[in-house]
Amino acid sequence: MARQNFHVKKGDQVTVISGNHKGSAGKVLAVLPKKSQVLVEGVRLIKKHTRKSQDNPQGAILEREGPIHISNVKKVEEAEATSKTTKTKSKKKAS
Repeated sequence: MARQNFHVKKGDQVTVISGNHKGSAGKVLAVLPKKSQVLVEGVRLIKKHTRKSQDNPQGAILEREGPIHISNVKKVEEAEATSKTTKTKSKKKAS
């Protein structure tokens, strides 16, 4: 099976372009290639209930980032580069 190539990787700055979290921005924490999803810092926070353990003797409710489909995000650098393009005029030589 061939390896999939994605337009974002861990550490990239991205914005969410569609879905419930449209307009949110953050850093990619992880890429899940088997599910074609990414974890974005501060986006889609979900509450995770944990069992009692030595770390949490009472148990706890933790907030974690949930996965977002990779097609719903785009790199911030690419968006800035396309919006800042300027036209350059070619100068003609005077004869």
